Amino acid sequence: MSITIRCATTEDLLNMQHCNLQCLPENYQMKYYLYHALSWPQLSYVAEDEKRRIVGYVLAKMEEDCEDNPHGHITSLAVKRSHRRLGIAQKLMNQASRAMVECFGAKYVSLHVRRSNRAALNLYTNSLHFEVSEVEPKYYADGEDAYAMKKDLNGKKTESAKSGNLAAS
Repeated sequence: MSITIRCATTEDLLNMQHCNLQCLPENYQMKYYLYHALSWPQLSYVAEDEKRRIVGYVLAKMEEDCEDNPHGHITSLAVKRSHRRLGIAQKLMNQASRAMVECFGAKYVSLHVRRSNRAALNLYTNSLHFEVSEVEPKYYADGEDAYAMKKDLNGKKTESAKSGNLAAS
């Protein structure tokens, strides 16, 4: 199975939202996806299968109130169950982080994750080297706490650019 990672376009937003609805308990209105796409078009990515179906995405932005310490934020990351454990989420996150550094000089990237989401915590801590910065009580609509996590991006500028294609078996 061949997966391609590419920058998301406004034409992808409906399929990104559909992927979100299938995979995650937090859902966003279309205007929120559109806001990201129009404000930071170079930061969100999709993963497509060989039939050009979106099987995953990362929705990312820059935090707007921090000109002296620019940093990005991962709003949402999802990969369809049928395509998990193939390295797609890691590839999406790496592409978004790289773009934050190259386009906006981001120093770090942040995200929130449910305390109960063991799979995501494993990905973020072990594979992507994020660290928990704090616990945010009752962050989610259902009252669950979130881990606020951060990853330093200072070393990203010298990292070699990787291909947008991901061969998966």
